[in-house]
Amino acid sequence: MLALLIKTFLVQAFSIPSASMQNTLQEGDRVLVDKLTPWFGSEPERGEVVVFHDPDNWLAGEATANPNAVQKVLSWIGLMPSAEEKDLIKRVIGVGGDTIECKGTGPLKVNGHALNEQDYVYAGNTPCSDDQGGGTFKVKVPKGYIWVMGDHRQDSKDSRYNQNDKHHGMVPVKDVVGRAIVKAWPINRWGTLPVPDTFDQPGLGQQASSSAASVSSVLPAAPDAAVLAGVVPVALWRRRRR
Repeated sequence: MLALLIKTFLVQAFSIPSASMQNTLQEGDRVLVDKLTPWFGSEPERGEVVVFHDPDNWLAGEATANPNAVQKVLSWIGLMPSAEEKDLIKRVIGVGGDTIECKGTGPLKVNGHALNEQDYVYAGNTPCSDDQGGGTFKVKVPKGYIWVMGDHRQDSKDSRYNQNDKHHGMVPVKDVVGRAIVKAWPINRWGTLPVPDTFDQPGLGQQASSSAASVSSVLPAAPDAAVLAGVVPVALWRRRRR
């Protein structure tokens, strides 16, 4: 019962299945996701790394995890997500009311302000992709939605490349599971996932006056003890510096 309460209301562990968030997150990393603060009305903010349910078949064609017996038991008692859950992890670039723009190879702009992304965009990648398939765009994020992108820009099927879905590439806030706050495993990669400084630049949150209309679910049994040891402190960790 305690494990189920922790999974539902506090934090949950997720495994990173792909390279779309390199180098911030490596394939095989395990992260802890804060599920507590949304219960108090907190919504995703620019720069945060969030886990969210597949908005509209973004994971089409992706293989479904095949957990072993131990992992199935851990999922049943609430220590792991279900292998059937379809979740993704990306960085929030824009929130409701924001205008997001990419042209050529960049920079990426939010409400007319260029982001300095060298601290988290994968080395060798450009902030934008010079293509018409999704790399070049200008969008207004509707209220109640977020625009997300992977840190490995040239290897991430994110909001840019799902603009033909029913949400036009946006992710409904209601589909956000929570914010990834800690890299919990392997131990040598332990660390927090803070909001990059560029998202704190003056004027970034000044929006136009008119409003706009897969994380793998399999967490190996070995790191569970280490992960759960940090549950309570992590759940109380502040969402971001002010």
